[in-house]
Amino acid sequence: MSETQAETEFAEPNTPAIEKSAGIPEAELERLTQDIIAALKTVYDPEIPADIYEIGLIYRVDIDDDRNVEVDMTLTAPGCPVAGEMPSWVENAVSSVAGVGLVTVNMVFDPPWSPDRMSEEAKIAINWY
Repeated sequence: MSETQAETEFAEPNTPAIEKSAGIPEAELERLTQDIIAALKTVYDPEIPADIYEIGLIYRVDIDDDRNVEVDMTLTAPGCPVAGEMPSWVENAVSSVAGVGLVTVNMVFDPPWSPDRMSEEAKIAINWY
């Protein structure tokens, strides 16, 4: 954990770790966090009718003291046809959030994605319940 990360929020198993900076006022940090999540929810896997956040493709979001954001994400399968494009979709979505600095998106495959990471909302959206 870097010096700028004061706390890590862990939600349900299907949601990412949100690593937050201690150097940003709490109200602003909460707004940034909610706005980043909302931005991530605008990105869809073209083969699945649910957003990448609810599918569980986002593993980690780190907001540092300078409001730079680092995102670790994966794909439903390493050979996904949009593997080359999706990170830039995520970068563009998060970059559109007011107050965000530089955005870095890392593609990771460990641990591998599984349908267990999907939220109930995503399972309902794809009739998988």
